[in-house]
Amino acid sequence: MANKKRIAAVTGAGQGIGRSIAIALANAGMSVAVSDIDESLAGKVADEIIALGGDALPLQLDVTRKVDAQAVVDAIVSRWGRLDIWCNNAGVSSMNRFFDLSEKDWDFNMDINAKGTFLCSQVAAMRMSAQDISPDNTLRGKIINTASMAGKRGNAPFLAHYVASKFAVIGLTQALAGELAERAITVNAVCPGYVNTTMQERELTWEASLRGMESDEVKRLYVDDTPLARLQTPEDVAGAVVFLASPSADFITGEAINVNGGAWMD
Repeated sequence: MANKKRIAAVTGAGQGIGRSIAIALANAGMSVAVSDIDESLAGKVADEIIALGGDALPLQLDVTRKVDAQAVVDAIVSRWGRLDIWCNNAGVSSMNRFFDLSEKDWDFNMDINAKGTFLCSQVAAMRMSAQDISPDNTLRGKIINTASMAGKRGNAPFLAHYVASKFAVIGLTQALAGELAERAITVNAVCPGYVNTTMQERELTWEASLRGMESDEVKRLYVDDTPLARLQTPEDVAGAVVFLASPSADFITGEAINVNGGAWMD
């Protein structure tokens, strides 16, 4: 019997924001392909979903390799027959002053954050274009990208390369939304701010060193910069993704939605 659930895939889903997105989509009734460069982490999240009564498939994915992305899509279609939602969440960061940034720093951020989003979107959109419109709405599929507040607010200290990569994600989101609309595919992004994850813990250490401060002092700067006066959780981001993945957002495309507690408003 064909799977009647909508089918979602999340990249970088082994921890942090990606893990929360995968679990939230499963809790919303979707079958979820949990992909990560570390397949063991993907497996743990898939096991969490299954233990909660959901349907999940762990897969290894290096987003900088198009052949990997194609293998993931093929595995999804083999398991469930279609692909409805693709979430480009995999991302990295590093920090340094502009004059101290290396070409390696630049390539690391751009390859995963920007090129990875491009490659995976291309493979996912090709599959979506080839399938029938979903029986419960007017679309063939949705692509949802994790961008960043830094993709809108360029004056993020020590993050010139990361900022450039996330501006690229938002630009790509808008370009694809225009081009893929005729194929009945929507493309949107979410823009988190200061999210309390292990990635942020590393950033706190880096920024504290660069500023000559303690990590707790930097964390206070983040909270003070957020009108809702707390660091956000991965679940805050996941809620916005679930909305964009739902039928309620079927007529939204080309948007980069701020999910940052008011730290950046536009």
